[in-house]
Amino acid sequence: MAPFLEAAHRLGWILLKALLRFIFMFINNCVAIPSYCLYLIVLQPLRIMDSQTFWYIEGVMFRWLLAMVASWGWFAGYTGKDIFFNALHPKFKLKCCENMLCMMWLMDHVFKYTNFGVVSMIHGDFFIRQGKAHRDKQLVYLKSHLDKFYYSRDRKWIVLFPEGGFLRKRRETSQSFAKKNDLPYLTHVTLPRLGATQVILKNLGPQQENGTLGTDGGPPNQSGLQWVVDVTIAYPNAQPMDIQTWIFGYRPPTVTHVHYRIHAIKDVPVETEALTDWLYQRFVEKEELLAHFYQTGAFPPPKGQKEAASREMTLDPVWLCAVQSFAFASGYMWYKILQHVYCWFFSLLW
Repeated sequence: MAPFLEAAHRLGWILLKALLRFIFMFINNCVAIPSYCLYLIVLQPLRIMDSQTFWYIEGVMFRWLLAMVASWGWFAGYTGKDIFFNALHPKFKLKCCENMLCMMWLMDHVFKYTNFGVVSMIHGDFFIRQGKAHRDKQLVYLKSHLDKFYYSRDRKWIVLFPEGGFLRKRRETSQSFAKKNDLPYLTHVTLPRLGATQVILKNLGPQQENGTLGTDGGPPNQSGLQWVVDVTIAYPNAQPMDIQTWIFGYRPPTVTHVHYRIHAIKDVPVETEALTDWLYQRFVEKEELLAHFYQTGAFPPPKGQKEAASREMTLDPVWLCAVQSFAFASGYMWYKILQHVYCWFFSLLW
């Protein structure tokens, strides 16, 4: 009887905690996202007079929203560890941190209809449709989107998922394609798709005679892309962190390992065949990295070292509390302003 009561007590606590987390996140979204939109509406005159400052402010608020989302998992004990390989420039890590607010994201179009979709649309992210029927048109739209928004909003980084979808959904199709075309048979990752990667490389960096990219492209006073940061994510027991876990926090605390390998943009080919081979090589490397991780519990160390040095990814709780306080204070402020406007408007009618 005692084990049953203990299990029931544990289940009850998990359900209560999940309910409280859901309520908090719901309220968090209700105050933060409308506040973000209303601030940007009020700042529209600044966008006309000084668009660079406007988009900088937008980037700061966008970063705060991302921090709020990250905090939901962090407070549940879902943390991570970074491992850097081939850091070609001593200031690279610093630049990554400084330019988090200058990112453009490419994501599946279904995310447009989530709670964060309106924020991503305002930020200038690109929603891409999957499938052969949309592929060619989407690449044209992507090129147009980059030309219109990337430099004008002072973006420095672009986040792309070359696999084009979730592993559990694409693995079988990828393996079937690999068998038919005598390509690497992958288990922990899927074969990458070329289209969006090639469009990005061709549009955000100048092509040279040898088919590679330089580092001085883009409009005047814009340096273009300089690095390709190859990110490999390893989950404990190969169980990815899904959105349900992030919201309800019912899984025990866990550490996600993130492996970074940095390539200079000038070393990346842009011609179709060469770029395809280059991408396949990177994903074969990912397969080997993940196979080693799931066998040993750690990524393989660099040559000449016994283990890979890692650092824990942390969030400053004081900063997070400040961001959350600002969000709730903003929500209350906008509520009172809109309430006052509502009462004033209807007082005129009556």
